[in-house]
Amino acid sequence: MTISAVIVAAGRGTRVGGHVPKQWRDLGGRVVLAWSLETMRASPRIARVVLVLNPDDMGLAAGYEAHGDVGVVAGGPSRDASVRAGLEALTSTDTSRVLIHDGARPLVDQAIIERVCAALDTHPGAAPALAVTDALWRAQGGLVTGVEPRDGLYRAQTPQGFHYPEILDAHRAHPGGAADDVEIARAAGMAVVIVEGAEHNLKITTEGDFARAEMYLAARADRADRADRKDTQDMDIRTGNGFDVHAFCRGDHVVLCGVQIAHDKALQGHSDADVGMHALTDALYGALSDGDIGRHFPPSDQQWKGADSRLFLEHAMSRARARGFALSNADVTLICEAPKIGPHAADMTRTLAEITETDAGRISVKATTTEGLGFPGRGEGIAALATVTLVKP
Repeated sequence: MTISAVIVAAGRGTRVGGHVPKQWRDLGGRVVLAWSLETMRASPRIARVVLVLNPDDMGLAAGYEAHGDVGVVAGGPSRDASVRAGLEALTSTDTSRVLIHDGARPLVDQAIIERVCAALDTHPGAAPALAVTDALWRAQGGLVTGVEPRDGLYRAQTPQGFHYPEILDAHRAHPGGAADDVEIARAAGMAVVIVEGAEHNLKITTEGDFARAEMYLAARADRADRADRKDTQDMDIRTGNGFDVHAFCRGDHVVLCGVQIAHDKALQGHSDADVGMHALTDALYGALSDGDIGRHFPPSDQQWKGADSRLFLEHAMSRARARGFALSNADVTLICEAPKIGPHAADMTRTLAEITETDAGRISVKATTTEGLGFPGRGEGIAALATVTLVKP
């Protein structure tokens, strides 16, 4: 099953006034049409979108067709003719269901789209609507001449969804002049079920509708901002720093971030003296407010003499996981004149990612020198800095 969407934006919007058609006017810093287009493209249900533009607006087509999931066609002299042009553009695709939406309804949301799509599993047509709740009057000359019952009356909205072959045939058979696609579907004998619409899914028809739409957009932005703040407040985010230093001694290699590198010296230490991994381990302990390596693996304890430093890093990660934390990212900087770190940085990253069970894209290993200054500059040893971020949802 493949669902496509047709967004109709070929009208001139004469009732709203202005120097440009309403779909091209600014709303919240974007043109009106851009809002519904973005929402349709963001829906996991919708595979492609066809925009139907006025023939005079086809010069704008290239910018929209740059998106691989968007096509643009020229509309006709009426709304139903424009919808048919959009439907015909889908004949060479695998579309089985289609949503038809007015570009002048910029505030459609994913919930409405989902309700329409779900209803198409059991009905050939579905459309959002709101029950009429206000009293209905008839009038003449500005005076009330009668009252109409409102039972069973609804305000129609879009997107209106249909099984694609049936609505295409219905449009091809219809003589034209329909108010919307539900009218055309019913004329062809298609049953259309009503799903819940939304007050904010308004159609911009008059100048006052722009103000209402701006109000809804502001409310939406405020809700999103409050939700983001709540998510951040509910999360436990920890940052830790680690620093370590080891002096050179006699030897023929060093171990840095778990990688053995040939060198004319070794690093002196109680364990394997992996200065990079020690700094990273201390950063993890720091983020947990859990002391340092010396607290957990005292150098006075001979069982850790010559130990592989991955044991320390695995221990720190196990304590983080036991408290519900995941490693969001880690950044390790090695400070030395030699050996050269660049050729080995990728292997170091992979090793640390494996030990921490973290995606390698979240681990950074880099190096710098002190321009000949201090003990690293004099070639007396290597220092390392590490920063980590732990997150508990």
